[in-house]
Amino acid sequence: MKALLVGGGAREHAIADALFRSGAELIVAMYNQNPGILKISKEWLQCNETEINRIAHWACEKKADFAVIGLEDPLDAGISDELLKHGIPSVGPQKNAAKLEMSKLFTRNLMQKYNIPGQVQFHLVSEVDELKKIILASDEEFVLKPIGLTAGKGVKIMGEQLLTKEDAIKYGQLVIEQAIGKSNSIMLEEKLEGEEFTLQCFVDGTHVAPMPAVQDHKRAFAGDVGPNTGGMGSYSQADGLLPFLSAKEYRESLRIIEQVVLAVKREGYEYKGILYGQFMLTGRGLRVIEFNARFGDPECMNVLPLLKNNFIDVCWHIINGSLDKANIEFMKKATVCKYIVPKGYGVNPLIDKELMVDEAGVDNSGGRLYYAKINEKKGKLLTTKSRSIGILGIADTIEEAEIICENALSFVRGDFDVRHDIGKKALLDRRVKHMEEIRKGMLRSSHLSQQIASSQFYALS
Repeated sequence: MKALLVGGGAREHAIADALFRSGAELIVAMYNQNPGILKISKEWLQCNETEINRIAHWACEKKADFAVIGLEDPLDAGISDELLKHGIPSVGPQKNAAKLEMSKLFTRNLMQKYNIPGQVQFHLVSEVDELKKIILASDEEFVLKPIGLTAGKGVKIMGEQLLTKEDAIKYGQLVIEQAIGKSNSIMLEEKLEGEEFTLQCFVDGTHVAPMPAVQDHKRAFAGDVGPNTGGMGSYSQADGLLPFLSAKEYRESLRIIEQVVLAVKREGYEYKGILYGQFMLTGRGLRVIEFNARFGDPECMNVLPLLKNNFIDVCWHIINGSLDKANIEFMKKATVCKYIVPKGYGVNPLIDKELMVDEAGVDNSGGRLYYAKINEKKGKLLTTKSRSIGILGIADTIEEAEIICENALSFVRGDFDVRHDIGKKALLDRRVKHMEEIRKGMLRSSHLSQQIASSQFYALS
């Protein structure tokens, strides 16, 4: 079975590893020269991952049986549609269904139309004067979101990245005037208080098979401070839950995803691939932050190594609409993933800095290594502007997995940054305490819904 993989990050390295271990002959289209993916690939095409016509023709020439799309940008460009024209089905939704990620407005409107739980209040703004009026008149803080793709770095939060109302207006004006996210509009959403988590699911158009819940860490530095990033690391728990997440709340988040898949189908599209739901657990219940139309990065590294099933079989169940017959199972293990990133990542990353990796040492320590956006040139591993290497620990408990991850990190040398606090007991305890305080009502939830029974907001609850 010949599988095409599109993308060259650590997420795609984890996908490539799962395909390879399942017996696939792997061909890859990617821009960077990921050494881990290259090592297990039969052939590769160096290209921009959004060159969908070129990729489709190449995959057809190489007689690929199916494709797995790792990145959001080619999905936005319609790569699954293009591949299907050449007779190659994809684990990755076609363009219309992928709008769940590509347009935040589409998703909010869809949830409103079908009365799906987890909605937040938002206002769509396309005029700078209107933006100023709303922000200046409100006593509440907002989350400012460009409508389209921004590589996970477009969302700005008042009181965090935007410290004053003037900062918020300036950023909103920039989005509107420069069409950041491919739209001259911006969404102002209510600011929520709670703990975020991710639930990723296999989806075949009708059936949904969930994976273990994961918590990512977006802030660049220990203690959840610094600029937002694509994700500095993540952890999962052996029972598929999280220290602050109950089985009931997990089931509620799964039910939301199931309803979203059904809503997309009612709109005339069929969602086939991976659907990633990012949720926040608040004092008023679950709220949907966003959906992604592919595996998360780093969350993919937490879940795929635990998959008991043959991954090729899972892919074909997705493609054939038969996930209900797949009996998806995951090992009852905890994981901790930490990203090695170039110095300055999140602001001004240092590129072309050499990292020296003892792969055997990582393996012998019990860790797993996934190369990300790093290049191998003349035998040297050189950093790019993005994340470099994901290191994963797997064990019976989060604490044990964190120790394995830290031991494995010692076999990588060079000038880089890591968030060492991810998965440590102190940070986990802080998450649990935070959620306990919210559940007890000790932290003030947003009063936005009370303040604006208004026509200027879409009330979606």
